Amino acid sequence: MDAILLIDFGSTYTKLTAVDIENEEILATAKDLTTVNTDIMIGFNKAYEKLLKNIGDKEVNFVKKLACSSAAGGLKMVAIGLVPELTAEAAKRAALGAGARILGVYSYELNKHEIEEIKNKRPDIILLAGGTDGGNKDCIIHNAKLLAEYIKDVPIVVAGNKNANDEIEEIFNSAGVFYKITENVMPKLNTINVEPAREVIRNIFMQKIVEAKGMKNAENFINGILMPTPAAVLKAAKILADGTDKEEGIGELVIVDIGGATTDVHSIAKGDPSKPGVTLRGLQEPYAKRTVEGDLGMRVSAMSLFEAAGTRRIKKYIPNTKYDIEERCKFLQQNVNIIPQTEEEYEFDEALGMVATEIAMERHVGTIESVYTPMGIIYSQVGKDLLNVKYLIGTGGVLVHSRNPEKILKAGLFTMETPNYLKPTNPVIMIDKTYILSAMGLLAEEYPDMAVRIMKKYIVRA
Repeated sequence: MDAILLIDFGSTYTKLTAVDIENEEILATAKDLTTVNTDIMIGFNKAYEKLLKNIGDKEVNFVKKLACSSAAGGLKMVAIGLVPELTAEAAKRAALGAGARILGVYSYELNKHEIEEIKNKRPDIILLAGGTDGGNKDCIIHNAKLLAEYIKDVPIVVAGNKNANDEIEEIFNSAGVFYKITENVMPKLNTINVEPAREVIRNIFMQKIVEAKGMKNAENFINGILMPTPAAVLKAAKILADGTDKEEGIGELVIVDIGGATTDVHSIAKGDPSKPGVTLRGLQEPYAKRTVEGDLGMRVSAMSLFEAAGTRRIKKYIPNTKYDIEERCKFLQQNVNIIPQTEEEYEFDEALGMVATEIAMERHVGTIESVYTPMGIIYSQVGKDLLNVKYLIGTGGVLVHSRNPEKILKAGLFTMETPNYLKPTNPVIMIDKTYILSAMGLLAEEYPDMAVRIMKKYIVRA
């Protein structure tokens, strides 16, 4: 039978998914530890052997082999803009939507100290923005000159004031910098335009970064590493929500992905005010939005999760735990491969999952506040209103292996304790039980209708 092999070279595990094209079914899945520090194909081959064993005695011909990757730290970026809450924030959102891990966001004119800082962070790509079209161009030109002089070996995506592009081209060409110019991430005040920059970032990731991370060995076997893993999840989320020309989507949704190092939240929703009399303030939100919380993880970031939450917030979910919460978090951070065995260990992991969900959702959604004026109270909203989102979907180890994933995800719902956070009120709670979201984002590149149908079949109610 003809099948497609979908590969996710993850930071910890290499995960494989085999899809039967004719029947639109998942034949099998398998995973093994990622071996990016030696030869990425060692871990892949071990996972591949497991996959073939799981498929059994069926004759399979893989007509396509597509991959995404977050190995070796994934895609690491620095974003530079003009004003922190405007073009710098728009640049950050473009980079996050492209599947990047943000190492730093800089605004105004860079100085030598900041240039040194950026060099030491060793980003894979720099996103250079600044100024609306026709607005301030001095700042972005100043920053281009400093980058050209001191950081020549990092690809640069230019997505700022179009009136500065000619001068920036001259600066980078004469310095031998690899760069791509695309549309402004903020062409008009408070209007964001992140898709063109995301696409250029993804193309550079495919061309340059994969090779730099020692993944060239994998390219001989597969049809190419198409995108960073988080971008594949966002792609899957968008196509599941919106559907295709032939296949209807399920509607607005939020995906919570709880990992060992980060908790990612993806929302596919307009996010306009759902209540009358509420005015929007601040920067326009992207319809497909991703946030990454690098301090909210189950293992690598367990101590920073503890610091973000504190003892009392974690204890709210496990009031009778026998553990010293700080000591247990320290232990988990030092033993990242540990899998819970006892009832107490399961409960502790689930409590961390609930806290990560709660805080990550608070940071992702919009907020509402009341302002007292001579005309009475006015309500203003900053960010996305997700109160009426139809689906909340969970993925990530703690959710997939939990006996009660619904309980974990409910920690991210609206509550009267914190009514200013516009979190979902009554969504259908679903679980990506077979870990297929990143694989379906890959599949959607070439078989979008099939990807939607498979997700509808395999993403189940919690």
